[in-house]
Amino acid sequence: MRYSIRKVLVGILALFLLPLAVHAALYAGKDRPASFRDADWSSVGMLPAADADRAARFLVFTGRTGRWKGIFAVHSWIVFKPENAATWSRYDMVGWGQPVRTNGWAPDARWFGDTPRVLVDVRGAEAAALIPKVKAAIAAYSYTHFGDYRIWPGPNSNTFTATVLRAVPELETTLPSNAVGKDFRPYPYVGLTDSGTGVEASLWGLLGVKLGWIEGVEINVLGLVAGLDLRHPGLKLPGFGRIGVDDGSAIAAPARAK
Repeated sequence: MRYSIRKVLVGILALFLLPLAVHAALYAGKDRPASFRDADWSSVGMLPAADADRAARFLVFTGRTGRWKGIFAVHSWIVFKPENAATWSRYDMVGWGQPVRTNGWAPDARWFGDTPRVLVDVRGAEAAALIPKVKAAIAAYSYTHFGDYRIWPGPNSNTFTATVLRAVPELETTLPSNAVGKDFRPYPYVGLTDSGTGVEASLWGLLGVKLGWIEGVEINVLGLVAGLDLRHPGLKLPGFGRIGVDDGSAIAAPARAK
């Protein structure tokens, strides 16, 4: 019995704590902004002005969060514009004031100085069909009152984005494994994964397992995720996120002016 417990503890150390410790050491060695005020929140110029392209467009961005939280997680947010819209709409969930924030930053702004990555970029008729579902999911989101935000295990920014993505399973996408809070639910869950391409079981986002084509294999322990990417071979490690073959996500969303 003791030997079995020891094996489990060694396995947890190898899968979760060791990668996290290595990432913490690497993270500490980089030049990072010391505070919110010191960070660069400016646009990186990925997106054109909304009225420069008449087509509808829907995007999901992620960026490494700041200070000690950056060891563990990325922040995610939603951006879209309907056809012929004159402005972009950006939605984040944050930990101060009103939790769900609209247009608090430029749609393609750096997050705590980190250049964002594009997880989803859909244009034209497909985006136009998605946007009403996205708006409905945002309007129906439960955690919109002062004090509803919780860094861990959620609901946080990644809980918000994951909830919106669940409303559009036809995208067949999922947040990265280091989007801590993406698996939070206010109840135990057994059912389809967010993309609808697999199955998962989860206890409030604190303990869980997933197996799916889009999600790959994920084991969640206290919100930290380790696993395998099956579509684009790679490892999922706490802190690091995904390491492996290019997964198709981008660091730029080229403008297509019309």
